[in-house]
Amino acid sequence: MQFKREKHLKQLIERMHNGEIKVITGIRRCGKSYLLFNLFTEYLRSTGVDDEHIIMLPLDDDINEKYRDPQELSAFLRSKVKNDSATYYILLDEIQFAISKEELRNPDKPVRLYSVLNGLLRLPNVDIYVTGSNSKMLSKDIMTEFRGRGDAVEIHPLSFKEFFEALGGDRISAFEEYAVYGGLPLVWAKKSDESKFNYLQNLFREVYYKDIQERYNIEFPDILDELVDVLCSAIGSLTNVSKLTNTLRSVKNTKVSNDTIADYLNFLTEAFLFHQAKRYDIKGKKYFEYPSKFYCEDIGLRNIHLNLRQQEETHIMENILYNDLRIKGYAVDVGVVKIVENGEDGKPHQKSCEIDFIASKGIKKYYIQSALSMNDREKAAQEARPLLAVNDFFRKIIVSKTPMKPWYDEHGVLHIGLYDFLLNDDIFE
Repeated sequence: MQFKREKHLKQLIERMHNGEIKVITGIRRCGKSYLLFNLFTEYLRSTGVDDEHIIMLPLDDDINEKYRDPQELSAFLRSKVKNDSATYYILLDEIQFAISKEELRNPDKPVRLYSVLNGLLRLPNVDIYVTGSNSKMLSKDIMTEFRGRGDAVEIHPLSFKEFFEALGGDRISAFEEYAVYGGLPLVWAKKSDESKFNYLQNLFREVYYKDIQERYNIEFPDILDELVDVLCSAIGSLTNVSKLTNTLRSVKNTKVSNDTIADYLNFLTEAFLFHQAKRYDIKGKKYFEYPSKFYCEDIGLRNIHLNLRQQEETHIMENILYNDLRIKGYAVDVGVVKIVENGEDGKPHQKSCEIDFIASKGIKKYYIQSALSMNDREKAAQEARPLLAVNDFFRKIIVSKTPMKPWYDEHGVLHIGLYDFLLNDDIFE
């Protein structure tokens, strides 16, 4: 099964020759290397670029271990770039392997690799593209290290739309497959359920865990494993470091500290395994420091890590919607709005209600509720209540797992089916 990754390829093409270092990040095995070394190089060759002017170097390959030393890397790349008029395209894969553990852990320690890349950028005939599997590659600090000449592109696992366009067939059946095994491209090269399961299970253990343990010298690997269990089990639920610590203390009967859990949580998000969605007070226009919600970058990894024990449709659908919004380029928060309702005593009482997602991109903003079913008036009213309490003019949307065509209710709330939402990139237009 071939995936075109047209959106991400377009992002790279649009950034060609912009005088900046293109920093491509995302979870390992999400397709960064394929995008850069296959799809992008095919595009370059189609425009007349010869192989001599395409310099590709995967730093996670043991054969290139010596180039993980920034000085060796610099000498090698400069030896390849000739003093001619044609552009040389430097493509470096998994550059975190050229950053020492000390440099990764210590924000005050200069990262030698960045000086190397900045130096190469001064050459008049180079265009630089790098990939990395650590969220620090996207941080403002990193962009500062590139002296304002870094251009970040985040790559994700396959969206349901990308998956369905390659698979074809019935969209309902396709979604059921996607909701189990997720969007990591190589999963879909496997023929049987067993091989898909084993691939994802081994990937978690032999790639993600191994990377985290080696780079951060994890002192309590069993605690890290239990933390992942808790996060996977509680996707879309409110939590914070203290709550996670107390849960793990009761499970493992250990005196693990808040600081340790905070560090491990940071490592997991830096590896793109999980993403944090902060709560935003809509009327107060401020973020809550805690609690937050966490979502898995890939729903297949989550499901397999739990051995398919917890297949709650509601939570899985919510996670997929969250990921889809981020793939579409939106910043996603959890909305909090206060409403007043009469209590059992007949008196008005104020309470806080949540809106599943606030999706923002530039001046655009959308309030979105995820609802598995809308089969009765009470459920419909429950989902709409927080949306109607928001007194602004941004679009309000309820996404449910229904085959019905999109429609607006009497309050102006857009009701749309899950498949239409996921398969239409212009759904908000």
